[in-house]
Amino acid sequence: MLAIGKSAMARVRGRLGEFWWHSLLLFCAMRTADLLNAFIGVWFVPKYISPDELGAVMPLVNFANFLAFPAAVFANVFRNELSRLAVERDFGRMKTLMRGVFVAAGVFLVLALGASRLAMPLFLERIRVAEGSLALVILAASFLSAVHPVFSNALQALKKFNESALVSIFGAPVRLVAMLVAMPFRALSGYFVGQAATPGFNIACSVFFLRKELAVPAKPYWTREIIGRFARLAAIFAAAALSSGMCALVESTVLRQRLSALDSAGYYMATRFSDIAGFMTMTLAFTIFPYAADLSAQGKSAGRLVFKASLAVAAFSALVALPFFAFGDTLLRVLPHGDKYAAYAWAIPWLIGINVLGSVATLFTTAEISANRFGYLKWMIPLELAYPLALLLVTGYGYFTGFIPAQWTDFLAAHNVRELPALLIWSSCFNIVKAAACIATLCLRKTR
Repeated sequence: MLAIGKSAMARVRGRLGEFWWHSLLLFCAMRTADLLNAFIGVWFVPKYISPDELGAVMPLVNFANFLAFPAAVFANVFRNELSRLAVERDFGRMKTLMRGVFVAAGVFLVLALGASRLAMPLFLERIRVAEGSLALVILAASFLSAVHPVFSNALQALKKFNESALVSIFGAPVRLVAMLVAMPFRALSGYFVGQAATPGFNIACSVFFLRKELAVPAKPYWTREIIGRFARLAAIFAAAALSSGMCALVESTVLRQRLSALDSAGYYMATRFSDIAGFMTMTLAFTIFPYAADLSAQGKSAGRLVFKASLAVAAFSALVALPFFAFGDTLLRVLPHGDKYAAYAWAIPWLIGINVLGSVATLFTTAEISANRFGYLKWMIPLELAYPLALLLVTGYGYFTGFIPAQWTDFLAAHNVRELPALLIWSSCFNIVKAAACIATLCLRKTR
């Protein structure tokens, strides 16, 4: 029976091809973990965090990520270099490179602690949250999250997808246990303790699974040429991280500041369900990186792979959205404080659609970065800076009295731009433009 099973799996693998087989393997593993993560997001978190503070979770996450963006930039630069060294099986230099991650992360953490000391109290006041012990646990979570991709991407570059699947499966229970221990003391702080536990566990497991490759003696790595190349890549990634981080931070903060506490909490609960559609995106983005890099090395385009992956995400998202059209409010009512959140069921399919548009950009940029192509940043960065500026203008018009025409202020106030449906319209338009630009870039390159 075992031999028959292996033979059947081998036939399925042969029919699907390596990319889709590994995508399926990782999808099953990650979705097993996501079942537990979904329980945490839709039941456990709202059970402990009151509706008054629940809407502050997303802006806090984005604020922490913004403080950690220098470490994330460094990690992104390392990711491409690690992929190259892994493909070349140059493990001695790879070991030296990974050691540098910890040193750099320590330096960036010290700088971020100073920045958070100045900025965190003001930010927490803006989003209506008491400080307490939040600052330290938020920074720990954000820095571990920023650094752990370096190690998981080493597994990715070596195509150790079985090991990556195991890390995904066991990471979710670690997160739940950490939250069970910490959240009863203070819910928001405990939430971020759980957020820190998963990447910490992932780093430890990745080092274990790489133990053979890292058992070799470390080799000298840094040269003037490499430092110059890293500096150029770091500048590129810094610009990209700054624009995307600012975009996410402003959007989530506006949603918390301009909406009522209940509206922002309802938006958070809707995103817990709509993010289910993103499960497929994260799986395909993980597997597409080494395959797109291989295609680029052969002088081939990854456009067809990106299009197929985007269609797979759209089909999966449509299946996820269907139940929420009919039963969304019923599902929300069975959750803690569900009677308050049921009125926001209409937002779930809408947000799923926004996620599909965002997935096109995610898959496109992953493929571009794997091929060391960064020309898309010429239009991506201005777009990601224009959107939050426009969002601040249309929602914070009270701050601009005397600087913008009174007719414009009256128009915005009359059309309720500071309500959730209007903000989702702005988000939809932004993501439509970004997805269209990604598709146009791929089509123009194929034509040329």
